Amino acid sequence: MSEPQITLLRNAQILDTVAGEILADRTVLVRDGRIAEIDYANGPAPAAARVIDLRGLTLMPGLADAHVHLTAATPDFAALTRWSPTYVAARAGEILEGMLMRGFTTVRDAGGADFGLADAVAEGYLTGPRILFCGHALSQTGGHGDMRSRGEHSFEGCFCCAGLGVVCDGVAEVRRACRHEIRKGATQIKIMASGGVSSPTDRITSTQFSIEEIKAAVEEAEGASIYVMAHAYTARAINRALDCGVRSIEHGNLLDETSIAKFLEHDAFLVPTLATYHALAEEGVKVGLPADMHAKIFDVLDAGSRALELAHRSGVKLVYGSDLLGAMHRRQLTEFALRGEIQQPIDVIRAATTNAAELFRLEGEIGVVAPGARADLLAVDGNPLDDLGVLQDPERRLKLIMKDGTIYKQALD
Repeated sequence: MSEPQITLLRNAQILDTVAGEILADRTVLVRDGRIAEIDYANGPAPAAARVIDLRGLTLMPGLADAHVHLTAATPDFAALTRWSPTYVAARAGEILEGMLMRGFTTVRDAGGADFGLADAVAEGYLTGPRILFCGHALSQTGGHGDMRSRGEHSFEGCFCCAGLGVVCDGVAEVRRACRHEIRKGATQIKIMASGGVSSPTDRITSTQFSIEEIKAAVEEAEGASIYVMAHAYTARAINRALDCGVRSIEHGNLLDETSIAKFLEHDAFLVPTLATYHALAEEGVKVGLPADMHAKIFDVLDAGSRALELAHRSGVKLVYGSDLLGAMHRRQLTEFALRGEIQQPIDVIRAATTNAAELFRLEGEIGVVAPGARADLLAVDGNPLDDLGVLQDPERRLKLIMKDGTIYKQALD
């Protein structure tokens, strides 16, 4: 890693994520961590500038993953709650660096990461992407964030423990839980609005939290100028959440046409996470997922692709998410391949760039190569508009990684 400075990137073939085209033979000037100019004069470089020739490479914005679990070094969330928070942070360091080396410069954590992890990256103590965090995800008793087995009666989870979520019941407790995470700087609130795979006592088909509880979370988030993201699988759970003002639905595998109408009505976002189901189906038990939870995967595995196809065809705003756990984080880029079976390359790329920026309310900051944007830049060998495989082989084809003007990888010939 080198410190930010003035950098001149010559002979760049820029991938314009808005227009969906390549802009040939551009020169990009980076100053103070941002893109200062494009088409900078091809004369002498500014004094003290580092000059990098990108001839033959495609320059594109850094990628965004809108559904990660940075602290999930194991898929066994019950075990995670018993780990030391300092040990969890140490394990998260490896996960973070891996994501950055795959080209992800911004990630949105969906439960587990907190301000400490985000600050450690921002201040350079850990190497990784920029972190948007929710702290603990909110769950009702017996919900997707309650990791107690049927025989466990006490709940020792608190607002400072390691683990995915915190249990809260009733409007007052939901408001209090939201306010705790907002106090700690959360950039979004996460709620569990339906059952899930990796929780021991709920059904995937269940709805979770009352309408009043969901509305309370949305009201608290909006009062702090942030928003709510909701884990939800079924059309019933999705529709309830969207009607309450939730901005972002995670997974959505069992949506239907009524859900599509709700997404369009509320201008909401869908974050499919196909990669995790394929990964869990193939290797979940081997890497620590309890067998009874593994069986739930097949209730949603194939449905995820059908939901993506329906949402894409209907014009729902789609954002890239992976939701991988433990050793399966290495499969983060397989989401490109899975979506590429249904969508055109530019649509998948936008899910990880411009659409993500809109969801995060960071338009113009990330997801584009444009003056004023953060200098989160990748140089890749090949044209991703022709072949998404270019983005799935970072060791060979990802030649330059820059975040906020700092270079983390430079492997140019």
